[in-house]
Amino acid sequence: MNTQSYDNTIALELGISNRQVLATVELLDDGATVPFLARYRKEKTGGLDEVIITSIRDRVVQLRDLDKRRAVIVASLEDQGALTDVLQRQVHAATSMTELEDLYLPYRPKRRTRALIAKEQGLEPLAQSLWAQDSQLDVEAEAKKFLNVEQGIASVEKALSGARDIMAEWINEHPQARASMRGLFEEQGIVKTTGIRGKDVQGSKYRDYVEWEEPVATAPSHRVLAMRRGEQEGFLTIRIVVPEQTALSLLHRLFLKGSGPESVQVIMAIQDSFTRLLAPSMETETRLFTKSRADQIAIEVFAQNVQQLLMASPLGQKTVLAIDPGFRTGCKVVCLDRQGHLRQTETIYPHQGASAASKARETIVALCQRFQPEAIAIGNGTAGRETETFLRTVPLSSDIPIVMVNESGASVYSASAIAREEFPDQDVTIRGAVSIGRRLMDPLAELVKIDPKAIGVGQYQHDVDQGILKQRLQDVVVSCVNRVGVDVNMASPQLLTAVSGVGSQLAMNIVAYRQEHGPFQSRMALKHVPRLGPKAFEQAAGFLRITDGVHPLDASAVHPERYSLVHVMAKDLGCTVKELLNDADRQHTLDLHRYVTEEVGKPTLDDIMTELAKPGRDPRQQFAPVQFHEGIHSLEQVEPGMILSGVVTNVTAFGAFVDIGVHQDGLVHISQLANRFVSDPNTVVQVNQHVNVTVLKVDIPCRRIALSMKTGSSKNS
Repeated sequence: MNTQSYDNTIALELGISNRQVLATVELLDDGATVPFLARYRKEKTGGLDEVIITSIRDRVVQLRDLDKRRAVIVASLEDQGALTDVLQRQVHAATSMTELEDLYLPYRPKRRTRALIAKEQGLEPLAQSLWAQDSQLDVEAEAKKFLNVEQGIASVEKALSGARDIMAEWINEHPQARASMRGLFEEQGIVKTTGIRGKDVQGSKYRDYVEWEEPVATAPSHRVLAMRRGEQEGFLTIRIVVPEQTALSLLHRLFLKGSGPESVQVIMAIQDSFTRLLAPSMETETRLFTKSRADQIAIEVFAQNVQQLLMASPLGQKTVLAIDPGFRTGCKVVCLDRQGHLRQTETIYPHQGASAASKARETIVALCQRFQPEAIAIGNGTAGRETETFLRTVPLSSDIPIVMVNESGASVYSASAIAREEFPDQDVTIRGAVSIGRRLMDPLAELVKIDPKAIGVGQYQHDVDQGILKQRLQDVVVSCVNRVGVDVNMASPQLLTAVSGVGSQLAMNIVAYRQEHGPFQSRMALKHVPRLGPKAFEQAAGFLRITDGVHPLDASAVHPERYSLVHVMAKDLGCTVKELLNDADRQHTLDLHRYVTEEVGKPTLDDIMTELAKPGRDPRQQFAPVQFHEGIHSLEQVEPGMILSGVVTNVTAFGAFVDIGVHQDGLVHISQLANRFVSDPNTVVQVNQHVNVTVLKVDIPCRRIALSMKTGSSKNS
């Protein structure tokens, strides 16, 4: 299969045209990024979105890897002299790696197997005679022909046993047999777990999985990953089994041709092949299959959560007083200006007696008078709610919102090389407080500095395939950053790295150039950055914003390659581009059909008009703080029947976790998300969504809270 033939396969799989696939693959191979294609090459891709373009990119990689493996196998078969015309057609027709490896299995170099030993003993002709299942064959007489004491064949049974070993291997290596067994394991397989003796499984978090059984076909991802973790930690053993008689019946239909003595030998070989070779092999494959399936689901759940977290509503460029709360070590207070620069640090001790609390109030009042914060951010970790309660006793303006900020991963950032480089003279708690404040101002700009796995919105993220997870999360980060756009004169190197066509080295070059020459005055000035060539400029320019720049469109998502088109539009209306911006009346008089060309179609023109109406508009929702229930600060204060406000912190396949302000998230099980059946929690809730929940049950020793979002759930609890 060559590149030209990929288009039909991918087009059929994704339900799009061959032309769209070919154009997209060509652009990707030429160095175009997914966000760039989705935004600025709609005419060439036929308007494909990021999801489809990403699917094309990933599928092309899979098909190319398949072809590379195909070439290796063909070369190996040629070297062995085993490449018949039939086998060659089968190899070239294989559409999956599994199918390809099944065809190659009989020819793959092997370790010393029982079948290989039997062949060395000269028993393959006997196996072939039995395999033919000729009813006229005298099995015992035929076997006697192969007696050879020197080869260790001293009896008829020894000869027949060796022949059965050879037939068992033929059965195991038969592509159709493997395909049938694979389907049986996936469709009728049962996952069985048992506790390991000598381990306190009942006292562990895996107690629910002792003597557990579940169909492979319906086992949810979170349970598969939980059971595998229990096995890895030495608490459980996992088996995958199928109905043996069903499996043997499938094999009998494939290989049995009669009912005579020779067929009895084949039946025995079938039994041995299934028990000793096929079943263990298929169990291993099915374990890998269920793991891969669970990984895909868990990774997608994680990716959706990360996306929602990154796209959380920003407070915007406001002065912020941020607090990293603590009891014994005090609360670290920082003051940030509208650009997020650190201006002042203090430590207060509001939870260490009346005198310390009084002094803390004075400090907060003085800081507010000096720096005039437009919001106060408090980390939601230890002492968070208590610190919020304290702040509400401080005589502050009611115009200053006090906001609880999810601090998951802040400690990872504060100990990172990035934080040390920016704040070499500050300790980790001060860096953490800065991160909390910046998260309130712009969650996306701050969270890109942290490994997404450390953000705390995943489901068994450390158990899934790390390579696939990294690629998927990188795609999410890149998608979010480019969807929002980046102020090139304020962005950190980490934020710039995620911009289409930039990468880490160019990001550092942009920042270095900015520091040496001052703020960029135009997008065109980016061309002076070392190593930022025409291709990188093409990919990046539309996503980089310059506020109050030389050209009025530099603050918009209109790509510089279309500036001349907008100038023509403005000239046709007898005005300047600046006058055309935000002038809805003038914009509505434009006849877009006049500007359609081979390169610029209606989709691009519609995007331009959207930008002219609201240049550089942030796609994120307007910020609104969550208000937790006053007086409820700890798990011990929570009681069944309470209706509390909260914010969704994590969405999993089995439900959603909600922060209700007591330092312990509660779980809304999928069955409690709505008064209707819910198959996917993401259709009901999202990370950072504000919700009202009813407390169903509180387990203080296990620190668990069961919540419900059903209407009338307090009556049912």
